[in-house]
Amino acid sequence: MRILHTSDWHLGRTFHGVELLDDQRRALSHLATVVAEEQVDVVVVAGDIYDRSVPPADAVRIYDAGLQEIAATGARIIVTSGNHDSPTRLGVGSVFAAAGGLHLRTSVTSITDPVILADEYGEVAFYGLPYLEPDTARTELGVPDARSHAAVLSAAMDRVRTDRAGRGIRSVVAAHAFVVGGLATGSERSISVGGVETVAADTFDGVDYVALGHLHSPQVLTETVRYSGSLLPYSFGERTHRKAVWIVDLDAGGVARIYGRELPVVRELTSVTGTLTDLLSDPALAVAEDHYVEATLTDPIRPLDAMRRLRERFGFAVHVHWQRPEELSSPDYRSRVRGRSDAQIVEAFITDVRDAPRAGEFVLIDRALRAVVGEPEADGSGELTLFDLEPPVAESA
Repeated sequence: MRILHTSDWHLGRTFHGVELLDDQRRALSHLATVVAEEQVDVVVVAGDIYDRSVPPADAVRIYDAGLQEIAATGARIIVTSGNHDSPTRLGVGSVFAAAGGLHLRTSVTSITDPVILADEYGEVAFYGLPYLEPDTARTELGVPDARSHAAVLSAAMDRVRTDRAGRGIRSVVAAHAFVVGGLATGSERSISVGGVETVAADTFDGVDYVALGHLHSPQVLTETVRYSGSLLPYSFGERTHRKAVWIVDLDAGGVARIYGRELPVVRELTSVTGTLTDLLSDPALAVAEDHYVEATLTDPIRPLDAMRRLRERFGFAVHVHWQRPEELSSPDYRSRVRGRSDAQIVEAFITDVRDAPRAGEFVLIDRALRAVVGEPEADGSGELTLFDLEPPVAESA
């Protein structure tokens, strides 16, 4: 039996405010092509189908079309819910969907109701462990004192192992969790509860393969416990990643072979740094004109209307940040403020976000700081403050 492991589609997600629905539609079509080319028997999707519990209608349509393309290859599909999904909404119609080859496992009660499929070597039990919120799952799992993901997942896996022992057949688990040893990319939403969000890989001992969802890069925790990563990159921290799926072959003894299959790139991500003029004219950046672009501008003065001007060349520019040239090589914040007075720090802040304070503003800042620390204002006795050292500037009416 050949299995394709994928997860974290996040349908309906935006990227710095830009809709990704067309990219996601294309990515699902690519996935269906891989399923056909690899002659996959079962597609396992380990949670986070949608990006939020009430997905937009267009995301639901893309999900439906993607499932149709995958089903047209002849593969069965097994889906669990993640922390972004609504288990109830995702699982609706599960009994009827199963008749068409789509098996939804989104509730605690379905944990010991595996999908049983067969090949020439016999049966395989597919257990779906949806994202388990400790506060809501512990009672159903019979562990009322559980307060962490580790505790509720351990209880769920105890049920899986007991059920598997009674069947005596090969088994695959799909789960949505943050397993110790996995590396986050920054685009995942935290699933911590009470500060405890991780679970140990050995929590899943006793099954042939564990298809994990939640982390967005393909990762191998043990030979048979893996993350497939997300369908698309969802942060610029993932721009060097190559999105992929795992292909898992089972024989009579369990896992016979596992290999990765890279997914086609829908649209590259590129980070660029320089003055606005340089970014708009540098011929070396022509390759990025069709990429999603984030730009760090190093102009001495913040350019006006920078995003509009960037999009004249980079049509998919999504984020722009202004950074003074001296900040690129400056030390950390603690080092920059060491030895400086409160007044100097405030002056530097105003200069960074606007321009240097004027003489009248210096007086107001001085008064505000003195009010905060409880010091009297200068009374003309000859005591100098930092602002007294500033040359007077004539302000226009």
